[in-house]
Formats: sequence, structure tokens, C-alpha cells
Amino acid sequence: MSDATPNKTALVVSAHSADFVWRAGGAIALHGRLGYQVHVVCLSFGERGESAKLWRKGEMTEQRVKAARREEAQAAAEILGASIEFFDMGDYPLRADKEALFRLADVFRRVQPHFVLTHSLKDPYNYDHPLATHLTQEARIIAQAEGYRPGEPIVGAPPVYLFEPHQPEQCEWKPDVLLDITEVWDKKYQAIQCMAGQEHLWEYYTRVAQQRGVQAKRNVGITSSKNIIYGEGYQSIFPRVTGELA
Repeated sequence: MSDATPNKTALVVSAHSADFVWRAGGAIALHGRLGYQVHVVCLSFGERGESAKLWRKGEMTEQRVKAARREEAQAAAEILGASIEFFDMGDYPLRADKEALFRLADVFRRVQPHFVLTHSLKDPYNYDHPLATHLTQEARIIAQAEGYRPGEPIVGAPPVYLFEPHQPEQCEWKPDVLLDITEVWDKKYQAIQCMAGQEHLWEYYTRVAQQRGVQAKRNVGITSSKNIIYGEGYQSIFPRVTGELA
């Protein structure tokens, strides 16, 4: 995730409508500032399992919760500088059929992402998250296949980074990329504040960003002049190809 030009793109696949904000809002805002066109796909609104505060208001329906969650996510995406679309696949449980798989493969073809962000491969606390990851991975493979919709431009091999789950140790998630998001933290926190249905997570993900910032500053070296305060962690799936190791 480095040098950018205005025609570079990125794809973020989020199981629920707030996941992309907590876990990748900094990366989205940062790359938008670098000139990337970032597109977010929300597979569900998180209307059942991610919207407790809304349901507690009483006299709520699933459609009203979905509408509120859509409004929150759209506002957050606008702040972060990303485009967004919603698959409305349901949650708790999130389930994907072949139609949804091909729909996501078509998004890959349309966006032609230079990198992809999605969930951890495992999450014993929320099965929607790894399902989103496996759907993303399979859609990427299909979008690379010459025999899928012959004549369309195929997707290359964009690197896939897994953003931080809520409880990383139990998800066997270990970051090998630490991204400095200090310069866009204000944007990420504004987006976080759009998620009124999950206000209890605002402070939690602020602390996560501060912790990753400390780790990033330590790993960049004591001679660096960068004042890193906030960071995001990512785990890469595929090896990095490079001409030098520095």
C-alpha cells in the first residue's frame, strides 16, 4: 500500500455496515487522500446482531433498522471519501449463494482493485466475518478466470489484507502490516461517530488505534522523525513481491 495515482483503486468488503469504519476507516481515508478511488461493499446491514441500541428503542422493525444502518454507513463512507454499495444479504446468519458470489466477482471486475481489505479468516465470536472473507477470496479467484464472462477484463492478483477482528488472539490474527493513520484520524473518528447504533464501540476502537500507533512507532525505528499516534493493523494473505528488502 504505497505510491498512488488518481486511477488506482481499492476494494473493502465488510460483513456488516459498520465493520469497514471500525477496522479500516483509516486506510480508506488515507488512500483516498493519496488519490485512490476506494469502494466499499457491505454484505449486510447488521440489522439483527449489530444493532442492539436501535432495537432497544422499541417499535422498531427490521426495515427501519436497515434504513438507519444504511444512513449511518453512507454518512461514514462520505466522510472517508469512499463509494459504497449494499448487498442486503442478512446477518446472524449471513449466508451467500452463487448469485451473491458472482455479484461480488462482478464488483471485482468493475473496480479492478489494486488491493483488497476484508475480515480475518477465523472468528469464533462472529461467523459472519469469516464467511465474508471466504466469499471475498472466492470472488477474487472467479474474477481472475478467463472463462468467467469471456471478453471482460479479468482481475490481476491484488494483495488481500485482513483487518483487525474484535478479539485478535481468539481469531488467530497476527498483524504483519502496521499502517500509520495519524494524519487521517480525525476523519476516521468522525466516521466512527456516524455509527450511533454502536456508540459503545467508539472508545474501544480509539484505544485500538492508539495501541497500533504505539506499535507502529516502535517498529519504524527510534531515528524516525514521524510522530505516529494512531495506527491500524493488517494481516496479509499473500507474499509481497519486491525487488529489495529495505
